[in-house]
Amino acid sequence: METLEPILKEHVFFKGLPQDYIDFMVGCATHVVFKAGDVILKEGESADKFYLIRSGNVTIYIDKPNYIAIQSIHSGDILGWSWLIPPYQYRFSAKAAENTRAVALDGKCLREKCEKNSQMGYELLKRLMTVFTARLEATRLQLLDIYNIHKE
Repeated sequence: METLEPILKEHVFFKGLPQDYIDFMVGCATHVVFKAGDVILKEGESADKFYLIRSGNVTIYIDKPNYIAIQSIHSGDILGWSWLIPPYQYRFSAKAAENTRAVALDGKCLREKCEKNSQMGYELLKRLMTVFTARLEATRLQLLDIYNIHKE
C-alpha cells in the first residue's frame, strides 16, 4: 500500500516543506477516489476537507442560482481552502469531471495542528494565498472575456 508521507512531500503544494511539518500533517491525511460526476464539495456546507489532486480533472462551479463553471483543476492542484477561513464553509461547489484520485486532509485536524505550530500554519497560509490569488486572477480574466472587456 502506498504511504502518504512521500505523496505529501512530493505534491506541488507541500514541496519544500520541512520534514517535521510533513510528519505533523500525515496523520490528517487519507487516500480518496472520486468517480466522474461525484460531487466533492458543495457551497455552504461545512469545510471539513482539503484536497490535494493527484490525478483527474475537477470542475469548480457555482450552483445557484444557475450552474456556472468557474475553473477546472488537475493533478498538482489543491481544492478547498475554506477549512482555514472562518466560518469554515465551502464558498464554491466542485465535482469530478473524470475519475479523480486525491489525498483528503481533515480540516479540523489541520487547524488544530496549525494552532499548535504557528510557523507551520503561517507557511500553509502563504501557500494558500498564492493559490487563492492565482485563482482570483484567473476568474477576473474569465469575466473580462465573458463580458468582452478588453484593455486598449
